[in-house]
Amino acid sequence: MLLEGATAALAGAGATYEMVAVPGALEIPTAITLADASERFDGYVALGCVIRGETSHYDIVAGESARGLVQLGMERGCPIGNGILTVDTEAQALVRADPTGKDKGGDAARAALALVGLAETFLADA
Repeated sequence: MLLEGATAALAGAGATYEMVAVPGALEIPTAITLADASERFDGYVALGCVIRGETSHYDIVAGESARGLVQLGMERGCPIGNGILTVDTEAQALVRADPTGKDKGGDAARAALALVGLAETFLADA
């Protein structure tokens, strides 16, 4: 559902996109780093879901994936919309992912598009 919301937002804005799957949330920042090195993309939409379990692994995955995305945005100037859900239950994830509900995938795509537009504005003035 995250992907459905994101692709609808991108299509609504007339943007083109490619979808790449990675094994987990921790790999998303690395995948974006690799893609950004190609200079083929104007921005990125990170989608995923981390559901709290019985161990502290949730805290590490949730925090480090978010930290990695923020670091990329700040250090490399990558326009990234963060749509990695961090939830306690699958039910919470479904509500947040549903394009007819909270539409967090669409929100992430719209955030990426807004940052791409901002980057274009600043680069045009340079």
